[in-house]
Amino acid sequence: MVREFKLPDVGEGVAEGEIVSWLVEEGDPVTEDQAVAEVETDKAIVEVPSPVDGTVREIIPEEGEVVEVGSVIITFDVEGEEAEPADETTESATSEQSTESQTETAEEPEVSADEEVSTGEGRVFAAPSARRLARELGVNIATVEGTGPSGRVTEQDVRQAAESPDVQDTSGSTEGPSPMDSSGSTGGPSPESTGGATSGPAPESADRDRTLAAPATRRIAEEQGVNLNAVPATEQRDGEAFVTSEAVMQYAEAQQQAQQEQAETAAATPAGEQVERIQYKGVRKTIGDAMSRSKYTSPHVTHHDTAVVENLVDTRERLKPKAEEQGIRLTYMPFVMKAVVAALKQHPKLNAELDEEAGEILRKKFYNVGVATATDAGLMVPVVDDVDQKGLLQISSEVNEVVQKARDRSISRDELQGSTFSVTNFGAIGGEYATPILNYPEAAILGIGELKQRPVVEDGEVVAKHTLPISLSIDHRIVDGADAAAFANTFIEYVENPELLLLE
Repeated sequence: MVREFKLPDVGEGVAEGEIVSWLVEEGDPVTEDQAVAEVETDKAIVEVPSPVDGTVREIIPEEGEVVEVGSVIITFDVEGEEAEPADETTESATSEQSTESQTETAEEPEVSADEEVSTGEGRVFAAPSARRLARELGVNIATVEGTGPSGRVTEQDVRQAAESPDVQDTSGSTEGPSPMDSSGSTGGPSPESTGGATSGPAPESADRDRTLAAPATRRIAEEQGVNLNAVPATEQRDGEAFVTSEAVMQYAEAQQQAQQEQAETAAATPAGEQVERIQYKGVRKTIGDAMSRSKYTSPHVTHHDTAVVENLVDTRERLKPKAEEQGIRLTYMPFVMKAVVAALKQHPKLNAELDEEAGEILRKKFYNVGVATATDAGLMVPVVDDVDQKGLLQISSEVNEVVQKARDRSISRDELQGSTFSVTNFGAIGGEYATPILNYPEAAILGIGELKQRPVVEDGEVVAKHTLPISLSIDHRIVDGADAAAFANTFIEYVENPELLLLE
């Protein structure tokens, strides 16, 4: 018996997911709970397990396709399964109530419009991948007998049909191009002949170092924008190449013609070959939506300042060996997070959010710090909870862990939620100041620039000191510029005097 499996809700109420990769192929044996696909939601990639022991019968969406929750994505031949449809339908479907032919009764309604092919001779059901393959192989899918569930045409059916001369003869126009010809224009020259016969090569440059020519010829060359040393010589004089005005004009005309043909070829090239189109979806779209909402909801103001952090650099250098003894890589981020929390305790306006519907400002009395992290999929903000209750090494360990999880896409949704204040360390890449966008609905975000030595005036002398540029963005609806400046001053006091963090 065929068991259909629908994309479950793999997140917190997500409506769709992208099939990142299939971990099985059609015909593969599977066991219950074996991961069969990786699906990307708005933040994370999750594995979808098989609900049964059996064999993969059909994989429906291709990798990269976005499918709605509840759509059938794969079917299985259930191992040792007999007529027990009731048990089969409980996990993967909500609509199958029939106890007779599960395949036939459940599948027809589930076939989405994009799987249905109108042929003029009736309806043919086929997965997008099968239809695409049929087009590539020049097979008229309406003539293919489907062996899939409810007669659905599978990729294997299409391939078998492609190998059958009878079927191929019935596909498309009898005078149309063969499958191999389909990549070119119908009736037109082959790609090879197009490039050679119609465009013509650009005139070959002589590429000499010295060329003799009459003054009039040189003037013509200048007017035509021709380099005399590139014009093929028409004769030799005193052992040197000599070109005439006619040769210059011929070279100029050939050059102009070649340029025109190149321009026409470029203009005729489909835009798709000149512009890479990337779907705006998944994590990228989620980031974009969040940024837009934040930027156009909260009026941002950014306060810039600089801390002189010689003591912080010395402290970290002293503590690094101790941390390494415990297997922990100590960066500056734990110091920054501790200083942030110390400053938030003194300036609670920045550890808050605005509940617009309730018309209330929510000031948080807990301190969960988000750390903006660049990943291959885009920006993520893993969170370290209760920073005020943890020491430097514990914070360091947890930051390293969640950041790595974000980068390898193994982080959970819970670890990406619940922050009350965020830090973004763009200085790790380079740069001093930026305009961080709030991690909505938080009231503030602190950007850290590159920590390095810069000139500092000290006692009237310019000296090299380690400095830390900061960029603090605030939601100006609930935080004033003076509040931001006060917070920045407190933060700077802590990072310039890290021993104060021992009192926190």
